[in-house]
Amino acid sequence: MTEITNERSAFFQNLRRNTLVQGIAIGILALILQIPVLFIRDIVWDRKDTRQEAIEEITSKWGKQQEVFGPFLVVPYRERRTVQTAEGQPSKIEVYEEHATFLPRDLRIDGSLETEVRYRGIFEAPVYRSHLSFEGSFDRPDFSGWSISPADILWDRAELIMEVADPRAIKDAVPVDWAGEEIEFEPGAGLRHTGRSGIHVPLGQRLDSETFSFSYAFDLNGSLQLSFAPLGSNTKVNLRGDWADPSFQGNWLPGSRQVSEEGFTSSWNIPYLGRGYPQRWRGVDHDEAIAASQFGVDLLSPVDVRRQTERSLKYQMLFLGLTFLTVWLFEILTGMRLHLIQYGLIGSALCLFYLLELSLGEHLGFAAAYVIAAAAVIMLVAAYAWAAMGSAQSGMVVGGVVMGLYGFLYVLLMLEEYSLLVGSVGLFLILAAIMYVTRHVDWDAPVGGATAKK
Repeated sequence: MTEITNERSAFFQNLRRNTLVQGIAIGILALILQIPVLFIRDIVWDRKDTRQEAIEEITSKWGKQQEVFGPFLVVPYRERRTVQTAEGQPSKIEVYEEHATFLPRDLRIDGSLETEVRYRGIFEAPVYRSHLSFEGSFDRPDFSGWSISPADILWDRAELIMEVADPRAIKDAVPVDWAGEEIEFEPGAGLRHTGRSGIHVPLGQRLDSETFSFSYAFDLNGSLQLSFAPLGSNTKVNLRGDWADPSFQGNWLPGSRQVSEEGFTSSWNIPYLGRGYPQRWRGVDHDEAIAASQFGVDLLSPVDVRRQTERSLKYQMLFLGLTFLTVWLFEILTGMRLHLIQYGLIGSALCLFYLLELSLGEHLGFAAAYVIAAAAVIMLVAAYAWAAMGSAQSGMVVGGVVMGLYGFLYVLLMLEEYSLLVGSVGLFLILAAIMYVTRHVDWDAPVGGATAKK
């Protein structure tokens, strides 16, 4: 019985010293450590949701993302339809009220943004005060080709309409100068029944000329984004602001732009041929096409720590693998021994980096949080490797490898557009270094035995 026990003990000892078996065990451990990584991912997503709720609370009180579409000139008219009745009975004519929409011939928008950052707890959102001025001209509405009797056109109920995503945030609206006459805005989108909010001006009997010039302005609070639609036959937009990290979005990028630490200036000049909807229509609305044609600017946060942590987590398996590989090669090359539990402790320290990065970043900013979290993990892993292996050299090498990995990761996170190129070159160099270090290793020898081929 004792002999069988000794044989089993010897078998398991040899199994533990087998290089291939130990490598497989370390790989399985790295997979097991994905469980806490999944919990950390859940925390990151939860914090992103919490941040989004805080942003929505800020913007709901200050002003939401603003989409400013207009002006639309809407003229209602009566449409007569012949309705068939029961067989043998004469048909009858029913009268419905419809509306025709006309867009400006020329439209010029000038806007300036004064930005600031508002907080809800530890979460922040960029908001702005904007001053927007509009000017341009309309041709007299043309109903030709629509088979509408002039007597059925309700000129006295025509309206000039501006659609604004969050009209609660409109401040200090200046009356519309319509062909030299000032008219006050009224709340609501008037005859534009598209589900969008806005303001409008009843024009009454003010459409008796061939062309009409207009101008008006208002101050508008908003957050995160400001966008317009190119409603003119020729639309010109000049937009400037003091936000240093703008992102120009939409169907058209600005024809010219300048971005500096002091802010940005941008300008668009858009003809109507490429926008996908006409200058006039009736009945069927083009609301979806108008929304799809919008353009403008987003106010980006320079560095979102939750997004950067999420990106960092994509490389966590690489970190675990290369750190475990470094320690394992020390075992093979020097004969020092580490238990699988000790590998697990080193891996746990590496996993905690992402939690430290996230929690510190919400208070200190991403760069400071990254440096502090990386330094803490590097010192912990290096000190533990030193103590576990009984060698200062091993601790310094393991710590140096982890430091190099964190430096490599920081470069990848900062060079977002070139991360694939830098990552590919970095992985090639890492593989070359591993191949060079292990070029003389005898992989058939047991861990701690003779490892270098003569």
